Amino acid sequence: MSFGQIQENTAEPQVFPVIAISPEMKKVLNLAKRVASYPTTVLISGETGVGKEVLASYIHRNSNRANYPFIKVNCGAIPESLLESELFGYEPGAFTGARREGAQGLLEAANHGSILFDEISELAPKAQAKLLRALQEREVRRVGGTWSKTVDVRVISSTNRNLREMVKKGLFREDLFYRLQVVHIEIPPLRKRIADIDGLLDYYVKHFSREFGLNKSLSKEVKEILRGYTWPGNVRELRNLLESLMVTVDKEVIDVTDLPRYTTNEPLATDIRPLKEVVDDAERQAIINALKSFSTQHAAEALGINYTTLMRKIQRLGIKTNKKNKFICM
Repeated sequence: MSFGQIQENTAEPQVFPVIAISPEMKKVLNLAKRVASYPTTVLISGETGVGKEVLASYIHRNSNRANYPFIKVNCGAIPESLLESELFGYEPGAFTGARREGAQGLLEAANHGSILFDEISELAPKAQAKLLRALQEREVRRVGGTWSKTVDVRVISSTNRNLREMVKKGLFREDLFYRLQVVHIEIPPLRKRIADIDGLLDYYVKHFSREFGLNKSLSKEVKEILRGYTWPGNVRELRNLLESLMVTVDKEVIDVTDLPRYTTNEPLATDIRPLKEVVDDAERQAIINALKSFSTQHAAEALGINYTTLMRKIQRLGIKTNKKNKFICM
């Protein structure tokens, strides 16, 4: 079982561009392009779905390592017991269940290329120590091996958590943190770079039209609504929504009626109650609050109605009182 994905730049099936129309994303893209040509380690942070992996791929493709492997490692998916064999590889017969011919590790496979440690914050403490050692020595020794091999790898890490806070809480190694964060690039959430939304919508409509052989577009009203949506899932949510609309809407122009209700902030029909019910509930609660503090006579005065009207409302609204006309329960 492999927890790393190797992608050669010349054969990447899904290379999405970094859409940078807003000043915020232009700043991010300029910084990424500036550091791409150096072997410096980069830490990319941001909420889930903002495009951390896309930016890491952009850095690799704009570096002098672009013709070498780009390997993505899902740190949250690697059991601690398998970390060494996954990252460093193993020799034949190194452990029970090992391949007879041994196996190359992900760091060795990434030689001369780049490696992305996705969600680096999910690494267990022992795994953090092993990774730090490999990064410091820039060499790997396969499990069960007796010799080490020097590797030349550009390290990029990503996280949706605050690693500095994790360091303060003792959840992440401080020395590894500083080793990874030589250059820190933070991608803002989509709700803080609204200018990028139109560009993303246009790109994915064209992308899915080509991929699925469709000829569809979004109405102006749809674009306006999606521009005002908060996108808690960021670019990933936008991409998934566009794919869903493209394959499920059976007409050329996708309009407002095709959008999921949560994007339009329209209340569900079940949330709308008859006005009389709403007024009765409000009156009932106001009377109950008054009866908790006053007698019925003083409650009527506090509510600005006469005593007879109050008693009629108490009976109609089903408010129970004792012999002294004090509220007891519903």
